[in-house]
Amino acid sequence: NALVAEAISSGIINELSGYPEMRREVKYGVNSRIDILLEKSGLSRCYVEVKNVHLMRQPGLAEFPDSVTARGAKHLAELSAMVAEGHRAVMVYLVQRADAADFSLARDIDPAYGNAFDAAARAGVEALAYACELAPEGIEVSRRIPVIE
Repeated sequence: NALVAEAISSGIINELSGYPEMRREVKYGVNSRIDILLEKSGLSRCYVEVKNVHLMRQPGLAEFPDSVTARGAKHLAELSAMVAEGHRAVMVYLVQRADAADFSLARDIDPAYGNAFDAAARAGVEALAYACELAPEGIEVSRRIPVIE
């Protein structure tokens, strides 16, 4: 995701700073591509998967997913496998709306994704949520918001 890559490069997502090398759409896992692979000599690789978030059923609470996503659950399992191999893995939920104060999973929409998220969290996969500011000139990542589980 270009927005997240730009936000990492510009230091907006400071949890992912300190990696001078960034590659996008790199093959990994079982027939998958990671959105962003961060590397630095002497550090383990950092695998970053990005999910775009638009759903808001309650004021201020952004949710993912907005439909059943077997592919999303597969990505969480593959990130868990990267952690098991000694790497860092991060799921970034990019909330593409300015009115979000918090982020949560829509477990009622896709319980299997919720279970996969829980397993990934236990395995050491990190979860970050960032909201965007939208303007006629464009969209940019603006601020971290809490992940409510």
